[in-house]
Amino acid sequence: MLIGYARVSTSDQNIKLQYEALESAGCVKIFEDGLSGARADRPGLAKTLEILRESDTLVVWKLDRLGRSVKQLVGFIDQLKDGGVQFKSLTDGIDTGTASGRFFFHVMASLAQMERELAIERTRAGLEIARRYGRKGGRKRKMTSSKINSAKKLFASGVPPKEIAKNLGVSVPTLYRWVPASSWS
Repeated sequence: MLIGYARVSTSDQNIKLQYEALESAGCVKIFEDGLSGARADRPGLAKTLEILRESDTLVVWKLDRLGRSVKQLVGFIDQLKDGGVQFKSLTDGIDTGTASGRFFFHVMASLAQMERELAIERTRAGLEIARRYGRKGGRKRKMTSSKINSAKKLFASGVPPKEIAKNLGVSVPTLYRWVPASSWS
């Protein structure tokens, strides 16, 4: 029996392409996760492993949907093999039911890890260049210097913190984080 597993890293990604490919490959059941591949606790993968029996085949759309590192992937495939379960990756053309498929799996797992590491290196380099030009990552701060000055003046005039926070469009904890009580005067 062919059992499919699909995964997207974030909830805003579309899993439909993977589903269609797994259904076209003949998967009887398909399980899914909307979590990072780095996480060990993936409920969809756990359900997939529960249902797999000897002579079944686990099918994924692409090798990186299953794991991120060569060690993780090889360990996972070895675990499947010990249970008599085969593995197929549709877009990578991997089928561990054959000797050449097992060899190709190891080559592709190594390439997938290298690709991920290169992406991380490129991202870090880009962030470093952005920092050199004065750009900062993350979302914009809600408390600007003018809001902080306004909050201090309102505190000094006796306006309640809840009202100040509401007027500035921030929460009370955010207000206190940026304008500690010691700076009210």
